[in-house]
Amino acid sequence: MKIKEICSEINIFVRDLNKKSINIMEVCGTHTMEIARNGLKQLLPPEINLISGPGCPVCVTPTIEIDRIIEIINNYDITIFSFGDMIKVPGSTSSLAYEKSKGKDVVICYSPLYALEFAANNPDKNVIFIAIGFETTAPLTSVIVKRANDKKLRNFFIYCTHKIIPPALEALLKDKEIQIDGLLLPGHVSAIIGSTPYKFISNLYNIPGVISGFDPEGILQAVKMILIQLLKKKPKIEIEYKSVVREEGNTIAINQIHEVFEVEDSVWRGLGNIPGSGLKLKPDFSEFDAKLKFPIKKLISTEPKKCECGNVLKGIKKPDECKLFSKLCTPDNPIGPCMVSSEGTCAAYYKFYRLRY
Repeated sequence: MKIKEICSEINIFVRDLNKKSINIMEVCGTHTMEIARNGLKQLLPPEINLISGPGCPVCVTPTIEIDRIIEIINNYDITIFSFGDMIKVPGSTSSLAYEKSKGKDVVICYSPLYALEFAANNPDKNVIFIAIGFETTAPLTSVIVKRANDKKLRNFFIYCTHKIIPPALEALLKDKEIQIDGLLLPGHVSAIIGSTPYKFISNLYNIPGVISGFDPEGILQAVKMILIQLLKKKPKIEIEYKSVVREEGNTIAINQIHEVFEVEDSVWRGLGNIPGSGLKLKPDFSEFDAKLKFPIKKLISTEPKKCECGNVLKGIKKPDECKLFSKLCTPDNPIGPCMVSSEGTCAAYYKFYRLRY
């Protein structure tokens, strides 16, 4: 079905619902970017309010984690490997990019395999890979940990910041300050975990959820499917992205995660500590845990003043409601992580909606 036809049907369903505002949250940074890039908000009737949630792993990583990594760098002789976005995220007083400019051994990589190969070829150097991401990237981290174990590498470690999406969604739905009528569920994460882990959304909270692909037609079709559920008053979890996502998920990838990691509580920027929302290495693989190998003193972290990233991640505020947005906080001078990340909501607003401000 073409975009024009989908939008025409959406307008009819919105009229039939007769609601002043329909809040639909997308829970994926890629969705946020594609919605902005393709001008999808402008195609939808004004009653539909698309809001962004905690769908960017860089954005939800709290300041304390950045501070801890920097403390390790400053107290140990370490080579750090990180994805590009992560090195630009400000900590309380520094960032990995700033530490790199001072001469610290910080390397940007596109794959953790590069960090593993570097450790194997440089046995005299301790190497830490910052493992970040949701269920999408956790299987690959599992693979490199197992390879390090097979190779008996004693100089390779991971600093794990992996997080799990479903518990964060439940934390959002429990928050009385947040009003959500429907959820655009993440395509990448769902390609791994499937649709079953989201069933609590409709069963317990009576909210529809649709797993969407990333092309404009797919996103709009998912919005339409949510509206149909609202009209029928029969919320459920549906898959629009059927070319990639299966109900049971990718069982091979899921088993990879469970083989190496176990669940723990985790702190999310803006959402606080969420039970069972993080991953840590199982005891059999704890020798690769950088947090255990390189202990540091207890730190006190501070969030950037007047930065609204926490509320943006909860969907309570939009980037233009932050006093720093596009003034003091820009991609060249980011104050908060939502402006740093290539999937951050503030970065999307700045890049595609900036002429409004």
